Amino acid sequence: ETGMPMLMGNSTRVTEFILTGLTEDPHLQLILFVIFLAVYAITLMGNVGMIVLIRTSPQLHTPMYFFLTSLSFLDTCYSTTVTPNFLSNLLKEKKSISFANCFIQLYFYALFATTEKCYLLAVMAYDHYVAICNPLLYLMIMSQRKCVQLIAISYIAGIINAFIHTMAATRLSFCGPNIIKSFYCEGSPLFALSCSDISLNYLLVFVFVGFNLLTTSLTVLTSYTYILVTILKLHSAASRRKAFSTCTSHLMVITIFYGCLSFMYTRPSSRQNDHLDQMASVFYVVVTPMLNPLIYSMRNQEVRGAFRNILGRQFHVQHT
Repeated sequence: ETGMPMLMGNSTRVTEFILTGLTEDPHLQLILFVIFLAVYAITLMGNVGMIVLIRTSPQLHTPMYFFLTSLSFLDTCYSTTVTPNFLSNLLKEKKSISFANCFIQLYFYALFATTEKCYLLAVMAYDHYVAICNPLLYLMIMSQRKCVQLIAISYIAGIINAFIHTMAATRLSFCGPNIIKSFYCEGSPLFALSCSDISLNYLLVFVFVGFNLLTTSLTVLTSYTYILVTILKLHSAASRRKAFSTCTSHLMVITIFYGCLSFMYTRPSSRQNDHLDQMASVFYVVVTPMLNPLIYSMRNQEVRGAFRNILGRQFHVQHT
């Protein structure tokens, strides 16, 4: 018997899941609510602001900033998939999520995480490689059509990955415990509650997540190896600084992503700590979408310059 008929209200079957959240202390929950509400507000303002800034600044209408617009859009979607429900549960005594909503959240989380954290970061690494290693051919290689195709491939990979894992999860039966040891619906804690065979689910995770991470991390590694070699060959120190400054924001975002991933998934089970893992998940899912626009706005001279131009235009309009 598959998972979906559980929605029909069979009393012996699970119709909702309980999320453990981060803490049961009501005072601490209120403090966390205020903190993460502020984080979510900054995430939305930062990413939407970045999209508007790029769209309204002609000097930022280049392939690099086209990809940065996509990154900001995906950060907004990625955060919105989990954070509003997480904030709502911080104010509730019973942190429940319906069976259907849990699988909807699982699908969209997997879609946006795969599209952004794997494929778009790899696409941006390739874009930096072309800009630094083939600057004279950059605009020809990274044509508008090529950029749109690369974004489309990223989304298709995310949709396929999310669909496979979600469909495999809906085939499971849930007939016993319904407490997910997390603040959102994610694969492993959900599989742990199933009373049916989950070997196929873990095989699919191993194959598809492994393929996504391997191909995209190899793309990033290869791109930056060529970039480093090219930068070291530059004779002028100013040229080396300029070339390296082009990559620093992207390198910081990649370091945060792979650092979080390594912390969450490479520690031996004997050293794992549920509370520490929860905090790492919160940072990875809720906080990192806020950091990306801050990193790009603080580290990128062109973004800062475009922002100053807009402020200057507004000041001029107000005083004429």
